[in-house]
Amino acid sequence: MAVPLAFFALFFGYPVGAIVGRGLKDGGQWQLGRFGAVLGDPDVAHVLWFTVWQAAASTALTLLIALPGAYVFARFDFPGKQLLRAVVAVPFVLPTVVVGSAFLALTGRGGLLDDLWGVRLDTSVWAILLAHVFFNYAVVVRTVGGLWAQLDPRQEEAARVLGAGRFAAWRRVTLPALGPAVAAAALMVFLFTFTSFGVVQILGGPAFSTLEVEIYRQTADFLDLPTAAVLTMIQFAAVLAVLALHAWTVRRREATLRLADAARTAHRPRGPGQWALLCGTLLVVALLLIVPLAVLVERSFAGPDGHGTVFYTSLGSAAAADSTFAVAPLDAVWNSLAYGAAATVIALVVGGLAAAALTVRTRRDGGAAGRLVRGFDALLMLPLGVSAVTVGFGFLITLDEPPLDLRSSWWLVPLAQALVGVPFVVRTMLPVLRAVDGRLREAAAVLGASPWRVWREVDLPIVRRAVLIAAGFAFAVSLGEFGATVFLARPDRPTLPVAVARLLGRAGELNYGQAMALSTLLMVVCAGALLALERARTSHSGEF
Repeated sequence: MAVPLAFFALFFGYPVGAIVGRGLKDGGQWQLGRFGAVLGDPDVAHVLWFTVWQAAASTALTLLIALPGAYVFARFDFPGKQLLRAVVAVPFVLPTVVVGSAFLALTGRGGLLDDLWGVRLDTSVWAILLAHVFFNYAVVVRTVGGLWAQLDPRQEEAARVLGAGRFAAWRRVTLPALGPAVAAAALMVFLFTFTSFGVVQILGGPAFSTLEVEIYRQTADFLDLPTAAVLTMIQFAAVLAVLALHAWTVRRREATLRLADAARTAHRPRGPGQWALLCGTLLVVALLLIVPLAVLVERSFAGPDGHGTVFYTSLGSAAAADSTFAVAPLDAVWNSLAYGAAATVIALVVGGLAAAALTVRTRRDGGAAGRLVRGFDALLMLPLGVSAVTVGFGFLITLDEPPLDLRSSWWLVPLAQALVGVPFVVRTMLPVLRAVDGRLREAAAVLGASPWRVWREVDLPIVRRAVLIAAGFAFAVSLGEFGATVFLARPDRPTLPVAVARLLGRAGELNYGQAMALSTLLMVVCAGALLALERARTSHSGEF
């Protein structure tokens, strides 16, 4: 546990604490009165209200749209189901910059809706809400659908035999069993949308701002560290509350799973109602998930003289790049791949050690020690919710002195990206490691095997697929990390998300077309990683 703790203390706790300290200290004294000054600002109050409101609205809309899909994937068996499961999961691992670009191509000026009917949604909150549903649809389908598939339908049928109607039986039998999973999914969606940055940055414009976007503006545009520090602390407190609720719901969910019948209950749709539900779900997937990505691809080929590859070919020329680039935009592809590979290795090492430590400690410790272990488990999830903007800027102002003068180091970017990848590695590997029979390790140790050999001979063969899945997730999320990387990527080594954001921020058809082309390339790489890990997925490899 020492290595993961040191990694998080050095590259997460230290930068975040430093940026907050600089913002809230004056002459060595804490200035807690700044909380009242910042919170009393009407503009900040509006940002806080909009952040909570849009997160709640996005969560409710996602549940409304995705719960029928969770039922379809849990209860129905139909051709192409596994492929469709992979397609549904693709948006979740896409970078938020790509999601924003896709919905900009669909709902923005000159987008598909504008061309067909003269309708623009990028000036309203609806583009943001729909993009959040697109991004989080798979969270509800996987989390709720995974439990729904394990519930015995005969319990609901028994209630109907006793006189309950279809809806009453579902409300009294199925819904209480699904409650913990629905709550866990809702909390995760709320967390992701509460801290939304890339989607709001691209689609919100100057009219809409979440806490994360406002932290970025106060830090990068105005250099107002006191305001940024107060907003960071508010977001940190909100994230801690959400993670605590999520941990509680997960424990309730695990208790439900131990009591439930794990038999597979999927069947072919029966009757007009079930076929209509299946067709409706397929239509939602097509319109909500596939159409935005298809429009993004189409826009990347829509050149000034008709469809072609002009935007793709121009990516390789430094002369075609705008003044914010020191290299050709296409170089961002290779930069992202290199950064992503390095971040994946770091995340696997740190996350794997953390998962192994949690497995051993959970078996041995109880009482206060057990609570400490659960606290460490929750700590590993914090990078998913704490402001990545604060982490990135904190890197710049803390890792600038020997022996940790990393501001000019190539490793600065993958270290920041690995912070986001570690939680996915832990969440993927931990259930598998906990499922390993401890007697196998004990038998190997009795026979004289060293701890390293026990891991290599016993644990590794069992968790090999989980490691591959964890590596796929870590690589995909590293490719798409934007909040911290936007501060850390140098002009001569931009990543794909940074390059897309810079191109979208400049006027001109060429810049817009290049942004669409780079977004498409980023989408293809992330989708390829997701499809590869979906093939390696097993029923014991955990869920994201």
